[in-house]
Amino acid sequence: MKSYTPPADKSMTIRALLLAALARGGARIENPLSCEDTEAALGCLAALGVRTARDGSALLVTGEGPEGLRQPAGPLDAGESGALARMLAGLLAGRPFPSEITGRGSLLKRPMRPLAEALAKLGAKVGTNSGLLPVSIKPAALRGAKISGVESAQVKSALLLAGLQAAGPTEIKEKFQTRDHTERLLALMGADIKMAPRRTDIGPGPLTARPVTVPGDISSAAPFIAAALLSGQPLTLNACGLNQTRLGFIRALQKMGAKISLKVGGTFPEPEGSLEVRPSKLKGIRVTPAEIPAMIDEIPLLAVVAARAKGKTVISGIEGLRSKESDRIESTLALLAALGVKASYAKGSLTVTGQAKFKAAAPVDTFNDHRIAMAAAAASTACPGLKIKNPGCVNKSYPGFWRDFKKLFKAL
Repeated sequence: MKSYTPPADKSMTIRALLLAALARGGARIENPLSCEDTEAALGCLAALGVRTARDGSALLVTGEGPEGLRQPAGPLDAGESGALARMLAGLLAGRPFPSEITGRGSLLKRPMRPLAEALAKLGAKVGTNSGLLPVSIKPAALRGAKISGVESAQVKSALLLAGLQAAGPTEIKEKFQTRDHTERLLALMGADIKMAPRRTDIGPGPLTARPVTVPGDISSAAPFIAAALLSGQPLTLNACGLNQTRLGFIRALQKMGAKISLKVGGTFPEPEGSLEVRPSKLKGIRVTPAEIPAMIDEIPLLAVVAARAKGKTVISGIEGLRSKESDRIESTLALLAALGVKASYAKGSLTVTGQAKFKAAAPVDTFNDHRIAMAAAAASTACPGLKIKNPGCVNKSYPGFWRDFKKLFKAL
């Protein structure tokens, strides 16, 4: 059985960098991801006066608490990272100097009004450009508040970073459970935090720098899992992050009949371990809105796998995908059409008709979206001759993707 180890988790790397910058002391971040998004995070920290250095494969961050942050000389460039832009806003909402956050490419089209409205409940003064970047932040005295109906892990994380700097406790209630990497890292660094399903309470207080080891990224591993199922090739995945708030794709595949077994090792601050994928007969399923946050990055992949399953698959509650690196509903439909798959979208639900034999009906347009490119790569294992436009967009999250993929699968 072939084996594969995914690159470090992008979400975790960005969070570890930002929290280390807010903490006091030196933090050593082992196994950080190096990609366009994480380089943007390092650039923003440098502009805020935070000292970082590389020590072999590790990153060293010297934090001086929130008070150690300095007013940047100009707008902070978050690149194309929505997570970075939103969490920076929370980090800076309580600082005694004005700041501005901008970005490039698709990030300039992604909605920022929900972020501004959520932070305003803590007293933050956050302005947007008609609901988009750039975001301007003015000095404000933050106060704790009770906030409900949060739908985004990125907005939740921004509220948590602002809550650290607020007077009094902050209570955050989510519509559905989203990824909890920020909460786990805050607990590691000594924050006054209490966690429960769909609720987090945080109080003001200092953070103490702690070493962090970043696990492998389950979202980067997902195309390899899908490719193993589509090609019928057994595969072992090692050193993978296995946080339950990120395993929606795995649970959906298992519900389809996929033979995937997990072995969890370490559990704090993040569970990680190994997975085994074996050839499987798959059937169509229904995916509910409550299941979407735990697989938000993997919907295009799930649609591709569903196209080879028996029966129809209906994936509901995905309207938020319109505001990713691409309109991911339209780009997923375009991907399926290029494969000759029958699919439709209506009233918040994507319906995919399974048992399709893939054919290279047209070159796949990635729409400059790394997740679409990776889903197309997985599809190529069952579609000889498939052509993919702009495959280099994977550099946003996984610069070595094509090298690693071609080592394991005969495709493209």
